[in-house]
Amino acid sequence: MALPFLSSLIEPVTGLLDKFVEDKDQKAALAHEISTMADRHAQQLALAQVEVNKAEAASNSVWKGGWRPFVGWVCGAAFAYHFVLQPLAIFGLAAYGMEVPPLPNFDMGQLMTVLMGMLGLGGLRSFEKYKHVAK
Repeated sequence: MALPFLSSLIEPVTGLLDKFVEDKDQKAALAHEISTMADRHAQQLALAQVEVNKAEAASNSVWKGGWRPFVGWVCGAAFAYHFVLQPLAIFGLAAYGMEVPPLPNFDMGQLMTVLMGMLGLGGLRSFEKYKHVAK
């Protein structure tokens, strides 16, 4: 998916091809090349990041490979607290007739953003739909 500002630059460039390129096949090939340039660049950046992620995950150093599991466990613990432990604690305390003190709440919007990003679920589905490979 090209960045919006790149898309806004690509359209005028492909429009200029009519003025400078006579051959229709060559014009179509150049237009396709220009229109897919931003997507290819974004894909190359993503693949480079995947290689960095692999190197970090393979590292035995806690400072390189340990931050992802730590953030994952923190997100998982907060998720479990918010959706399982807190409701059960409130129910259990109320069932015994105890007054329930105000329990802390997390900003689930930010937590879900981090969790979905770590799981790779944020934009992947949109990308699949954009490329018409979604089932």
